[in-house]
Amino acid sequence: MSSPAIQIFGTKKCQDTRKAERWFKERGKKVQSVDLTEKGLSPGELRSVAARVGGVEALIDREGKRYVDKGLKYSAPTGARIEALLLADPLLLKTPIVRRGPEATLGYQPDAWESWK
Repeated sequence: MSSPAIQIFGTKKCQDTRKAERWFKERGKKVQSVDLTEKGLSPGELRSVAARVGGVEALIDREGKRYVDKGLKYSAPTGARIEALLLADPLLLKTPIVRRGPEATLGYQPDAWESWK
């Protein structure tokens, strides 16, 4: 029985996303990369990942340039508004988002991925 596929959501410009892809490839794991500049998460995927990483609040990149450029630093969105923003503009997500079946991590977390064997 094969293990679930590993999906990495991020952008080509994101250094941590590239590091995550390299980490899995060095261990011979097949990776499906999803570039958030081309395709975002579906509402179901977003809720599933949010449930694993501490809610939608954890998913939004409050330190990112895009967050500031959109004026969100001053409006400080919460809850359902964050979910709507992330679905409309996936580049507001913290990256990389790494999924394997029901499991998910946010950011570069090789220690967590090590336990997925």
